[in-house]
Amino acid sequence: MTRTVIERLGHLGDGVGPGPVFAPRTLPGEVVEGELDGSRISVPRIVTPSDRRIAPACRHYRSCGGCALQHADGGFVAAWKQNIVERALAAQGIAATFRPMAISPPRSRRRATFSGRRTKKGALVGFHAPGSDTITPVLDCNLVTPQLSAALPMLTALTMVGAARKGELALTVTETRTGLDVAVTGGKTLNQTQTAALVTSMAGAGVARLSWDGEIVAQQAEPLVNFAGFDVPMPPGAFLQATVEGEAALRSAMRDCIGASTSVIDLFAGCGTFALPLCESKPVHAVEADGTMLDALDQGWRRAGGLHMLSTERRDLFRNPLLPDELDRFDAIVIDPPRAGAQAQMAQIAKSEVPVIAAISCNPVTFAVDAKMLIQAGYRLDWVQVVDQFRWSPHVELVARLIKDHIAR
Repeated sequence: MTRTVIERLGHLGDGVGPGPVFAPRTLPGEVVEGELDGSRISVPRIVTPSDRRIAPACRHYRSCGGCALQHADGGFVAAWKQNIVERALAAQGIAATFRPMAISPPRSRRRATFSGRRTKKGALVGFHAPGSDTITPVLDCNLVTPQLSAALPMLTALTMVGAARKGELALTVTETRTGLDVAVTGGKTLNQTQTAALVTSMAGAGVARLSWDGEIVAQQAEPLVNFAGFDVPMPPGAFLQATVEGEAALRSAMRDCIGASTSVIDLFAGCGTFALPLCESKPVHAVEADGTMLDALDQGWRRAGGLHMLSTERRDLFRNPLLPDELDRFDAIVIDPPRAGAQAQMAQIAKSEVPVIAAISCNPVTFAVDAKMLIQAGYRLDWVQVVDQFRWSPHVELVARLIKDHIAR
């Protein structure tokens, strides 16, 4: 039996004691004990609790690995998430001014990936238990929207039909304006009878579309997502911000970044989360590597009608970043890269004379590296806003405004 005092939380939300010793779901200042497996106490007993500890809101919390931080009060979690960004920036020698954090409410995740596995008596659908491949059913999840929770019986029926005996399905469910978009991967090859059974399983469950390992099995309605009043047809598996509230916060901060800019280039534009609403007031050039997402954006723009010009470009910005002379045609850049960051593209932005950048990131570490490159080239980090749309998880997103003072308007 090992006893330790938790000194801080690591980047995955685990408590860290001297050694280091890691203990999940603990808080700084707590005395904990348990059996040590390598450097980890997998099932810590809280000897002396922190005054920031609260009772988890969800009855599944102990057995489900979907959330890591329901045992801490909201003020602690918010401060810890902002500190993650502060420490990432400090590691690159950067200080920042922070705007107030935006936090999505409970039961607001409109997109989630559930795991499904057949059993001898039926099937299980839910999230994995902490550090385990055991699936925990989550019939009244505090994280996802009520519509996603209500889909669990239908997902269980799909699993019974389409999961291999020893395999596991990944069931990605997205709530759209016209119904649920269900994308399943890891299933067995379907025959005609099984396909018909899947269609029967989704009847009455509000499913707009079902795709199976990339192939559309059934579509009752076109899945439409709404970006600030503009409907866009969603391709199967396309990226979408996790919550409506988080998306709105990111978009609002982005607008504050670019201000009165008159021409914008949107890099890693996706289906148009930022580009399409911006077309209300200014022309936008959207760049994205995925052609299906660009097509969806173009369709959304054409359906809306009456917007400013939208031009699109399919381009791999990792292998073929835009060059300074291409960027300098615009007076603002919106860039929302994946978790790996956008080092190649940022290197070219650093050489440009674009006066203002709205940088959106889901990885503070790669953002800090990219920001340092821009700052060394003459940009200034004006402010940062943390957006927490992955409530109770260690995941952090942010929007940052970077400007060149001598040319920014």
